[in-house]
Amino acid sequence: MIINTGGRTDSVQYYTKWLLRRFEEGYVLTRNPLFPNKVNRYELTPDSVDCVVFCSKNYKPILNDITRITDKFNTYFHYTITAYGKDIEPGVPDINESIETLIKLSRIIGRERVSWRYDPVLLTEKYTIDIHKRTFEYMAGRLAPYIDRCIFSFVEMYKKLQSNMPEIIPFGIEDMNTIAEFLGNISEKNGIYIQTCGTNGDFSKYGIHKSGCTTLDILGKSNGIEFKTLKHKGMRQGCGCIESRDIGAYDTCMNGCKYCYANKNPQKAFENYKFHNSASPLLLGELTEIDIVVPGVQKSFLKAGKL
Repeated sequence: MIINTGGRTDSVQYYTKWLLRRFEEGYVLTRNPLFPNKVNRYELTPDSVDCVVFCSKNYKPILNDITRITDKFNTYFHYTITAYGKDIEPGVPDINESIETLIKLSRIIGRERVSWRYDPVLLTEKYTIDIHKRTFEYMAGRLAPYIDRCIFSFVEMYKKLQSNMPEIIPFGIEDMNTIAEFLGNISEKNGIYIQTCGTNGDFSKYGIHKSGCTTLDILGKSNGIEFKTLKHKGMRQGCGCIESRDIGAYDTCMNGCKYCYANKNPQKAFENYKFHNSASPLLLGELTEIDIVVPGVQKSFLKAGKL
């Protein structure tokens, strides 16, 4: 089984003590988003988890303690660093600070377990194609020695985003190809393997590989282990990832990114944070009398069985 710590919230940045404690105590409880009184229990032990996947925009809070997890588990780290400022990502450190943190993380755990996510790519009057080109080129030059690959996606224009970010300029096919071409060229120049995430378009002519940012192939090679050959169902259309179990919760990330799909609105996350207790097995609140705790399904994907 693959554990995902950052699909619903930035647990690394805002819930560091809780995250570390869950791995120390060896289990976590997670509410079902559709049926809140149904609670899944997942064992967080090396013999029950094949790999732990992290996704964050700021690993600084956990740097000094990350080996408490990496020394025991197979791991892989997605680090999102984009071209945007506080106007779009209020709670995210600036580009240079983020780059320095990624470099430190890579030196601790090894570049083969770190991917740089440049996503989502979106356009506004401020964040133009030229801005993306110059920013990506600068980042690629600095990050190339410290990453396994670069992953990007074009922003999805879902309904909530249209109201949260009316300033977005919709992509045309020509814009996508222009961006994909320079991303591919810059990556090739810097020796970076680049691929898409959840994007249906074929940009292979620009040296860009297909989607699937959390595959058994990636996780296996980065950790020196071998997985079974299994179909990757993905999380949504265009996704080629292996299934995983997310231990976070929606409406809890305080980064406040305007393009975020995991929060109904930024204020809701701050309100929910009041219910966080780092000693609780749940990210928010405590178990109640009407909660039903059930063991989560934890099947190993390893070729030779469990770790």
